[in-house]
Amino acid sequence: MAFRDHLGAAQTYSHPVSVIHEMRDVSENMAHEMVIFDQINEAPGHRAIINLLTRERLCEAIGISPSDYIDTLGWAMNNPIKPLHIDSNNALCFENMMQEIDLSCLPIPHHWKEDRGRYSSASIIIAEDNGIRNVSFHRQFLRDKSHFVVRLVPRHLRTMVMNARKEGRPVSIAIVNAPDPVVLLAAAMSFHENLDELTVAAALHKKLYGKELEVTKTPNGITVPADSEYVLWGEITLDDDAEGPYVDITGTVDDVRNEPVIRVDGISHRNNPIFHALIPGEAEHKTLMGLPRSPTIKSAVNQVVECLDVHMTEGGCGWLAAVIKIRKLHPDDGIKAIQAAFDGHKSMKVVTVVDEDIDITNPVRVEWAMMTRWQPDKDTIILSQQKGSSLDPSRYDDGNTSKIGYDATIDADKDKTGFMSVQF
Repeated sequence: MAFRDHLGAAQTYSHPVSVIHEMRDVSENMAHEMVIFDQINEAPGHRAIINLLTRERLCEAIGISPSDYIDTLGWAMNNPIKPLHIDSNNALCFENMMQEIDLSCLPIPHHWKEDRGRYSSASIIIAEDNGIRNVSFHRQFLRDKSHFVVRLVPRHLRTMVMNARKEGRPVSIAIVNAPDPVVLLAAAMSFHENLDELTVAAALHKKLYGKELEVTKTPNGITVPADSEYVLWGEITLDDDAEGPYVDITGTVDDVRNEPVIRVDGISHRNNPIFHALIPGEAEHKTLMGLPRSPTIKSAVNQVVECLDVHMTEGGCGWLAAVIKIRKLHPDDGIKAIQAAFDGHKSMKVVTVVDEDIDITNPVRVEWAMMTRWQPDKDTIILSQQKGSSLDPSRYDDGNTSKIGYDATIDADKDKTGFMSVQF
């Protein structure tokens, strides 16, 4: 199943559109429905899609229910398999090779007027260095025809790049836009160990589609999904340049920083390609950021108490807040779940723990649980001087933050009859 096989419900916008602000404007006017643009002024012959991977659309596309996705992702993390390598001559991603490198000819959008310029936000970076592969999301600012400036957040890829720079050498990479959605999910996951994200994607592909994930090699030797819409290859150089401002997942404007420069040496794409033009701060961004974190949180909570479900909240931007559903057996289970959840996703600021009768996707139901089951003076944890998220504009100047956890579960030693709602 390729990226384009999941677009059946998309509406087609057949009027000419510019990559400069207009895609987001159309999305706003169409209530952020899934839309394909087939006439793009700056990129003749290319198409683009927005608003593909909301939680409901993603689960429907890959054939699982929202209640099953956490366990499915968790299973893939624990059961990785190798993808199937095919010859580059048979790979759909190499159907068209751009003779002259010109990134400006691709439908890379400038969505928000506050952004520095055109950004490739849904493209993943695949890096291979010293026998280790990393697949991850890092936004890329289009600086000129052959260069991006990439915001490397403090995770595995940044560590790879910094280690290579100490030795005075660049890192070979590929940039992939619009691979299969399960590859995007795997790329958005984070692991405590160096787990190859392509092997997780291969496990998901096999389980959900009954087929192996086919991969191939770029001219610079990087392994990429063979049916991706676009594949670019080059290297993360030793140079830095200004990156930002950028409207991030929180809907606030991120800082300007000096970040590594990517030099692009080659560009290929499928016939009649479709560029994935994610709008930062909207539902698709929050889905890709938040959904893959849920399995790691659930796994961490399960170490101390049975965790039934995890929901990264919309108000928390799919990143900074979660509601955790547990099966409570002991008086301190709720408090232990809070502490474990923070360990499972260190960027979170707020955790709310509820009982198994609460619909954790319903904010009214969650608030009801707090108002009827939570006592502020004994069911609250406040942590100071904690590692904060760079996505939180309220964090302190030193990067730290405070965190709070709410135990909105019924006391284990009480008669639960009076706590249950007659109707809701």
